Amino acid sequence: MNMALWLERAGKADPAAPALGHGRAVTASYGDLAAGTSRRAGGLLQLGLAAGDRVAIIAANSPDYAAAMYVIWHAGLVAVPVNAKLHGLEIAYILEHSGSRAAFVSADLEAAVLAHAPGSLQHVIRFGTPAWHGLARADAVPVAPRSPSDLAWLFYTSGTTGRPKGAMLSHGNLAAMSFAYAMEVDSIAPGDPILHAAPMSHGSGLYIMAHVMRMGINVVPESGGFDPAEIAATMNHWRRMSMFAAPTMIKRLTASGVAFAPGTIRTIIWGGAPMYVEDTRAALEQLGPCLAQIYGQGESPMTISNLGKAEIGDFRHPLWLDRLASAGRAYACMEIAVVDETGRHLPVGETGEVIARGAPVMAGYWNNPAATAKSLRDGWLFTGDVGAIDEHGYLTLKDRANDLIISGGSNIYPREVEEVLLQHPAVREVSVIGRPDAEWGEVVVAYVVGEAPARELDALCLERIARFKRPKDYVRVEALPKSNYGKILKTELRAIDKTRG
Repeated sequence: MNMALWLERAGKADPAAPALGHGRAVTASYGDLAAGTSRRAGGLLQLGLAAGDRVAIIAANSPDYAAAMYVIWHAGLVAVPVNAKLHGLEIAYILEHSGSRAAFVSADLEAAVLAHAPGSLQHVIRFGTPAWHGLARADAVPVAPRSPSDLAWLFYTSGTTGRPKGAMLSHGNLAAMSFAYAMEVDSIAPGDPILHAAPMSHGSGLYIMAHVMRMGINVVPESGGFDPAEIAATMNHWRRMSMFAAPTMIKRLTASGVAFAPGTIRTIIWGGAPMYVEDTRAALEQLGPCLAQIYGQGESPMTISNLGKAEIGDFRHPLWLDRLASAGRAYACMEIAVVDETGRHLPVGETGEVIARGAPVMAGYWNNPAATAKSLRDGWLFTGDVGAIDEHGYLTLKDRANDLIISGGSNIYPREVEEVLLQHPAVREVSVIGRPDAEWGEVVVAYVVGEAPARELDALCLERIARFKRPKDYVRVEALPKSNYGKILKTELRAIDKTRG
């Protein structure tokens, strides 16, 4: 089962149907994309690449990004998506560790790749150049036979706790993820578009596949990035459009006040980090009942649990607010549980590490058996996330295990404190961390973006959570450190806090 078969099927079924878009323009039909893919795959094989070889994509968002993915798979090769915002040395590590023999690059990144290219990298092909167009002059080749267990996508984790690890995702993993998305998150009809304003090397790119499966249209903003006014104009043009976004992107869209015509937004899916209840309510008021949440990891791509549009929009439900604070229920193809530090399964309502198993879960980490053994045990993926499952099957994530604060022997989950602080109208963003303390072990510290006085924040906490959970210090900052995907970097925040003495 080769993921490229979905593109081949679409090209035969309706060759004139639009497949790729840039801004408001259609750049390729399914017939053209499928035909070009089969020729470029032949061109790659003429370079001497063989089945199973790794080919990196190091590029900003563009329609060519999606095309390159299918070229790689059609030839029976393995795609290695690389975050375009990484430093050249970080890119070099991924290229060397993965053993990538070729790389597709965008013009803005070619120099950085060449400057740090390891010896294993034999071919660097820049989009839009004679090298890229020349691949399409090769003879067409059939889709390479691949089994569901064959490696398709080697996804390198963010590496916040050390060197990034390569999660091995098979064709079967990606197919299961795509089925789950189309069945439970976003109903896709032929011709429905998705806008890739988030990095295609990450979550947004994983949704290319479901849209090819359903003959939707993969569209990249003309700027290649995220600008609220451009997003609104592009969505209003295409209509019935979906988009994957980090919570910070949805906050920006909500705050911008841009207007959408009725029927413009099909679904806005958030993931990668929790979205606070107050932010979700503001987005619902501004954007309407179009929001869906997914929880997953690179090790189980985008697919552990989900909270659908109907549930997020059902404000009359007596448990609505509780469910807004949750990560939803397990996908139909997934099983989730919560365990203690010994691996013992915990009963309903108790807090522990979230584990998951199902068809989308990776085979392991590339060339890292120790990390694989730690994360995959007895068929379960140990996520490193802390959470609890209620009697209705809804998973509420507390925090990453290493973000837990233990003060005076009591466990404090930063997100619980953050949810309270965000209820103050003058708080725009907040992140809560633990600060080492000789007496208490750790004390709670809140880093706040906004003008809220500390005394008002303290009063709010005393009113809504236990006294021992309230911050002992409120630090006002202009901005919080974030990753390239919009996640707040608590590790970096803790390092900053150390410098404060």
